[in-house]
Amino acid sequence: MRITIKNIWQILSISTLLLSVSCSDFLDENPKSTVSSGNYYQTEAQAESNVNYLYRNGASQRIAAAPSAYVGSHSSVMGMLTGYFTNSYEGQEVVCRYSRLLTRQDHTNEISANSDGMWDNCFKAINVANNAIVSIPGIDMDEGKRNQLVAEAKFFRAFNYFYLVKAFGDVPLLLEPSNLDELYPERAPSSSIYDQIVSDLQDAIEVLPEKTFAANGHRISKYVAAMLLTDVYFYTRDYANAKTYAKMVIDSPHTLTTNDDLEGSSAYNKLRTIDDLNEVIYSQEYDATINDGGWWPTYAFTSSATGVFSTYSIFERVYGPVNRFLNVYEEDDLRIQPRQFFHWSYTNPTNNKTWTAPEGQAGCWYYFDEEAVLNTGRSTKDWNIYRLAEAYLDYAESIAQTEGVTPEAANYLAQIQVRANTEGSSIADIESELMMLSTQEFIEACWTERLREFPLEFKIWDDCVRTMKFPQVSESAKGEVTYVDLIGAQNAAGATFKPTDLVFPISLNELQRNPNLTQNEGYQSR
Repeated sequence: MRITIKNIWQILSISTLLLSVSCSDFLDENPKSTVSSGNYYQTEAQAESNVNYLYRNGASQRIAAAPSAYVGSHSSVMGMLTGYFTNSYEGQEVVCRYSRLLTRQDHTNEISANSDGMWDNCFKAINVANNAIVSIPGIDMDEGKRNQLVAEAKFFRAFNYFYLVKAFGDVPLLLEPSNLDELYPERAPSSSIYDQIVSDLQDAIEVLPEKTFAANGHRISKYVAAMLLTDVYFYTRDYANAKTYAKMVIDSPHTLTTNDDLEGSSAYNKLRTIDDLNEVIYSQEYDATINDGGWWPTYAFTSSATGVFSTYSIFERVYGPVNRFLNVYEEDDLRIQPRQFFHWSYTNPTNNKTWTAPEGQAGCWYYFDEEAVLNTGRSTKDWNIYRLAEAYLDYAESIAQTEGVTPEAANYLAQIQVRANTEGSSIADIESELMMLSTQEFIEACWTERLREFPLEFKIWDDCVRTMKFPQVSESAKGEVTYVDLIGAQNAAGATFKPTDLVFPISLNELQRNPNLTQNEGYQSR
């Protein structure tokens, strides 16, 4: 094997441990990029600081980071594939346009940087996790703390592999710290990746504390790992196991957020503004000094908002719904009312200037942070990655997929629907209606409720791939959604889904660096 300077730099940049942080209420960052892994894993503090690195790198950042004013997180790009969401700056951020028009195959080189971002960041996190899993057991420290840190590292290895396998399909399966003998790993079958993900999460669940994420000092707990494992089983359509772990989450101390009213103190506005709600299973933590939320608040408006606010120089609707998508809601659904998930106008209380949404471009109220936009220019709201509402819907559908429509399944779906009901219906009223549905109708009702409950949390594309169905939202009838086979369906931009649309390309940079990698079908290799 020929080792070049470029190869050596690549392996050193991946295998070097990048972070040393002190443990506090907020996971502080203090980069330490010159200490090798062999020398660094000597003490409990060193072990903990390297596990802390995993909390704000890799997959969590692909989902929850907003580092650019013009394009959202990598996960937001996935939703563009449906055509139901657009980026108003897609002329520059071409990955959004090519995703929406399903033409990524013709532009592999132009979107390779996006593939690189997912690939590199997740594999760096995986390598740090591998170092932790291998090295921490040899450190002289409290056994309980040792086991907890290893369990957290296993969670993050699983989390990052889950993100990668969904994005690319088969990927290299690396379970040891990187070394010069493994510069050119081959892609492993997705089935092997999923087996390892499940194994890591089952190990983690056995060890991690039975606390909510917030009560556990914003560290991974049993219920965070159980929720991820539910998602994995759900995505792979193993509904029997998904049901087991969803129930574990449901039986935890987590509770759904309730409405105090149907306006500013609704559950949805609480989720938008309040950190550490009991509904939140796992979040990305932000504050104003150590790690702020970047450009998230600016995504709530279109570019004309620059004339209304002085705190940010740029506003762009980087992940905004087309009007057709908004027809997923029945007219009286609370979530489609102004200033719940979406909005159409806002008056700055300081200068009385008003932003108004252009025709067909609803603003995304869920991203709005008043203090940041009106005063500080720094977002502090945590990003919710998993919520209890998702566990309820997973559980309801998993029951239907394995047992049919039961009162228990109807109850959990009804609890999500009643929270959005503005007509005074009770859970019992909704349950009785749900019990009249066929099994397939009930399952599709769960799918539709996911669209309504998580419109701006980047769940839609995973659901399309998991079900291999595409939701055709009616262009005229509010609340009407039908499901058709994904492959061969037209997305909301009029483009037709092909099998090659299910994954991103391997970046051309990775293919050049590693001759043992093969490109995903339909994409360029050079």
